[in-house]
Amino acid sequence: MPTLQHGLRRAIGRDPSEPHRTATPLELLYDLTFVIAFGATSTQLAHAIAFGHTVDGLLAFAFTTFAVSWAWINFSWWASAFDTDDWFVRICTLVQMVGVILLALGIPEVFQSVEHGDFHNEVMVTGYVIMRLGLLPLWIRVAVQDAARRSAATVYAVTLVTAQLGWIVVAVSNLSIGWTLLATVPLYVVETAGPVIAERRFGGTPWHPHHIAERYGLLVIITLGEVVLGTATTIGAVVQKTGWSIDAGLVAVAGIALAFALWWVYFSMPSGYVLERFRDLGFVWGYGQIVLLGTLVATGAGLEVAALATQGETPLPPVAAAAAVVIPVAALLLTLFALYSILLSTVDPFHVMLFAAAIVILGAGVLAAWAGASIWAWLGIVVLAPVLVVVGYETIGHRHQAQQLERLTG
Repeated sequence: MPTLQHGLRRAIGRDPSEPHRTATPLELLYDLTFVIAFGATSTQLAHAIAFGHTVDGLLAFAFTTFAVSWAWINFSWWASAFDTDDWFVRICTLVQMVGVILLALGIPEVFQSVEHGDFHNEVMVTGYVIMRLGLLPLWIRVAVQDAARRSAATVYAVTLVTAQLGWIVVAVSNLSIGWTLLATVPLYVVETAGPVIAERRFGGTPWHPHHIAERYGLLVIITLGEVVLGTATTIGAVVQKTGWSIDAGLVAVAGIALAFALWWVYFSMPSGYVLERFRDLGFVWGYGQIVLLGTLVATGAGLEVAALATQGETPLPPVAAAAAVVIPVAALLLTLFALYSILLSTVDPFHVMLFAAAIVILGAGVLAAWAGASIWAWLGIVVLAPVLVVVGYETIGHRHQAQQLERLTG
């Protein structure tokens, strides 16, 4: 019988081997707010690159992408271990969703201030702190109600509060960019080291490997929406320039095929299966996906840059616009290759060859743009890079994966 009432339940660790564990409707609703945050980051990065502020844009991009990704990661791992889906959890989740929206509203201010040589992140930090403090009562509740996990939950709560106090001090101090970067280093250390200490020194939490793998996969799908949106923007630019034509149709095919191929490559990783057997890989796998999410957002931004170049709204030459797409795709494939190798505890020569060939293809896409090829032509070449990886995996690579998994589990 389904749950009919969402009264308070004890916040104790869930069974990490619970069968049929999947994302809840609340988690899916929570994820929707990150569409706004990643979308704002992608748009701001695209404009920074298009108008000659690439270095400043990348600095602001790194700052905002970490904030968005880290808040999601912390809540998702808590929910994987302790979610009771009662009214208390729902209200705390609502608070965090409000924080996400405020953070998203503060992202343009961060990019613009960095471009002008200073650093204003007050609105963004306000949203970030609200998100993180919305999680605090959930950890305190675990510390009170679950004696077996009390030490770990206390570490999570203490590091969370310490970091947020630090972010508030940095935000109100009105420091220069250089001093802000220096002041944030210890805060990043506290944020990222807290979970490691809690999990490895104080008993850890009973997170569910297949559930957490699904949660990351769902966020990747949401982030792939930036690639789809960038494709739609590029199609609109082509239509505005030449009207509805074969070129517009080819751009549509290439852009959607790029998103589809990247999705295929990501879900070739046996994440849940491996994490179930080697839980210690959770940190490097989970933290590594912050980079992966960033490259996906940057790919969407690159497509927006290509759209602006097609419309003649940026001084960038076509080859630079192509590079704005190619570089994040190359970084994305490199990240996927690294995560895949870490999960399987091996560097497969065949997959190294696939990655190298994909990089050569991406380089060919940039050369095609330099030679004057239309956007649909060089984008079509770029798509061949992840397509090659997919074909290689489906024909040969999957056998190598099965053999390595057998060795690991045997």
